Order: sequence, then C-alpha cells, then structure tokens
Amino acid sequence: MLLDRAREWRRRWDGRSKIEKVEFQSTAMWHALPWIFYVSWGSLPLGLSLRHDATAQILGWTLIAVGATQCVQANRSLRRSVDHFLKRRDLPRRDIAVAGALMAVAYGLALALEVADGVKEGLLSLTAMYLLIPFAQSLAFAVPVRAFLARMAVLDVVVVAAFAAAGVRDGRLIGLGALIGFGALLTLLSCRCGAWTLSVMWEADRAREVEARLAVAEERLRFGRDLHDVMGRNLAVIALKSELAVQLARRGRPEAVDQMVEVQRIAQESQKEVREVVRGYREIDLAVELAGAQGVLEAAGITCRVTGSAAGLPGSVQSALGWVVREAATNVLRHGDAGRCDIALAVDERRATLTVENDGAPQAPKGPQAPPQGRGSGLAGLRERLAAVDGVLDFASDRGVFRLTAQVPLRAPDHGAGRERAAGAGTGQEPEQEQEQDQAPEQGRNQGAVA
Repeated sequence: MLLDRAREWRRRWDGRSKIEKVEFQSTAMWHALPWIFYVSWGSLPLGLSLRHDATAQILGWTLIAVGATQCVQANRSLRRSVDHFLKRRDLPRRDIAVAGALMAVAYGLALALEVADGVKEGLLSLTAMYLLIPFAQSLAFAVPVRAFLARMAVLDVVVVAAFAAAGVRDGRLIGLGALIGFGALLTLLSCRCGAWTLSVMWEADRAREVEARLAVAEERLRFGRDLHDVMGRNLAVIALKSELAVQLARRGRPEAVDQMVEVQRIAQESQKEVREVVRGYREIDLAVELAGAQGVLEAAGITCRVTGSAAGLPGSVQSALGWVVREAATNVLRHGDAGRCDIALAVDERRATLTVENDGAPQAPKGPQAPPQGRGSGLAGLRERLAAVDGVLDFASDRGVFRLTAQVPLRAPDHGAGRERAAGAGTGQEPEQEQEQDQAPEQGRNQGAVA
C-alpha cells in the first residue's frame, strides 16, 4: 500500500512542470520557515529561561501556545498570500488582520513577562524577534518592499517604546530594536526574493506560450496570403468569363461553350493549386526551417542543437521534413517544459531520417498509439503529409523525454499518386473518388467541345 502511494506520488511529481516543482519547493520552505524560527528563537529559549513561579509559567507557556498559533495561521494563509503576489487572487486582508492581531497578543504577553520579571535577563529579546516573523511573512507577499520596510520600522519603534515603558534600558533596548529589524529583513529576503523569482519564471512561461501562439498565427496569415494569391486571380477570371458566357448565350453565340470550357479548366487548375497549398506542396528550404527552429527555441530559453546537413536533398523531401521541423518546434514550445532539444538529420543512400528529441515531456501512456497530451492532431497531420511522399512517422515518450522520428525515401514517389493521397487526406475521400470527380469535368468538357 505504501509502495503504491509512493509510486503515485512519483508519477504526480514527474508530471509537474519545472516551474510547478520550483513553486512547490519554495512553498514548502515558506511553510517550514516560521516553525524553524519558532523552535530556535521562540519556544526553546523561552521555555528554558522561564522562572519557576506560577505567574511566569502561565504567561510563558501561554506565549509559547500563541506563537504556535501564529505559525498555524501563517501556514493557512500562505497559499493565498503567494497567489496574491503572483496576481492570481485579491489581497487576503482578513489573513493579514488575523496575523497582526495574534502578533499584538503575543507582544502583550511578552511585555507582561517583562513586567513580572518572569524570564532570565536578556533572553526575552530573542523571543520578541521571533514574534513578528509570521506577520512579516504574510505582509512580505502583500505589499511593496518600501511599504513593508516602513511598516516594520513603525512596528520596531512601537515595540521598543513599549519595552522601554516596561523598564528595559540601555543596551538591552538597543539590542531589542536591532534584533527586530534583523528579523524583519531576514523574513523579507527569504520570502520576497523567492516569490520574485517565481513571478519571473511564470512570466517567461507565459511569454513562451504567447510566442508559440504568435508563430501559429503567423503561419495562418502566411497560409491566407498564399491562398489569396492562388485563388484571387483565378476567381476573377472565372467571374469575367462566366459573365461573358452568359452574354454570349443570351445572343445565341456558340462561343459561349468555349468560354464555359475555359471556366472549367481554370476551376480545375484552381482546385489543384489549393490542394498544393493545403498539403504543403510548395517547396520549403529545410536548412532555413532548421535554422529558424533553432533560433526560436533558443530565444525561448531552450538549448537547441542541430546536427546534419540538408544540402542535396530533393525538394519534395525537404518540403516534407520542413513541415516536421515546424510542427516539432511548435510542440516543444507549447507542450511540456523542455530545457533542451536535439534535432538530428541523417541521410543515407535510401532515405533521409529526421529525429527531434526533447526533455520535459508530460507523462503519457506508453506505446505507439498513445500520443502525448495535446499533440495528437498535429502528429496526425504530419503523418498525412509524409504519406504523400511515402514517408513514415514514429514517436515515443519515456521518462519525460519525447522523441519524434520521420523517415522519407530519397527516390521520388509517383507524383500523381502522391497528389491523390494528399487530396484524399485533405477531403476525407478515397483517391478513386477523387479520380472520378476529376474525370467528370473532363468528360463534360469533351462533350461541350463536341457540341
């Protein structure tokens, strides 16, 4: 039973991103911080220095209990305070008020102990330094640094004045003020610096996600421009020739048939060009895609190493593998939490093999039929593109490492068959059905010519 729980905990831990792991560790440290100070500065020195009369014992152990309550309250409110600093929720004013009230009660008990002379001389200052730690921790996440320092300075002055009124003089009073200031600065550094680091990391993660979305949006704009270039002129010609055919038909002119045959031809060419745009048949420079992927990944803070050369590869092979590089780079940016990415291109006499491997992959079921989360549709599209050039795609994820392998033969496949497969993949129809559709307009054109 314990072993199963340990395995489940390990799976959950491995499934976290690097930032989530850092945040978890920081939160655990912040939870432990007030308890460490409570034992070393609060309960232990105070319990060992209490005098044996009843008043001192009652006040001392009550103060120890209130100090423990301060730690419990600090732990309860910590998650809300950190979320406020990371701009995930509003300021937890109630938590800060409760922490401040407990601190005021604790300092009141400390003053009562001082008046009753219930603690050996000099040891109460160490406990007084601890009493502000839980409140200072909540305040460090809630307000700017200047506001925190100003409030701690006011609190220091008030506590020193209260102990002075209780009869503390000279060096003890100066030491008390210095210890309280030291405790406030130590809490600020231990809490604020870690929280600031977390906020920077989350901002970088959001920036990387935005960058990936912008890359997708740029690709959509490029596709829109290509589609406009392909279809704009052809549609304008079709509209003009159709209007001309209508006018000729109304006048009984036989040239109307020729115009409609031309419309059919332009429509068929437009259909083929649109298929080429959609399936990525336009030539892509693989070397440019590799350099671009490396630049984008390194700009996102991911170490990227590219090995191999695309020189001399056929245009169809470069085009197919270029799409693999684009999709793989997008997946690395958008999914998981990669720290490195290795892209290797190997070419032999028969085929070109592209391998993309990155760490930080989310946990996923093992096996070739279990794609990582969020990657299924992209990999399915890559399989369709590679199938058009007789290529194959394989991927695997193990222990946080995702490997994508694409193989494309160097011999040029039958161009007509490749287009039929691409067309079938794009329209959801079988290649034979596409042939029938392409042949039907051709038969109509022949019939029109005969008429």
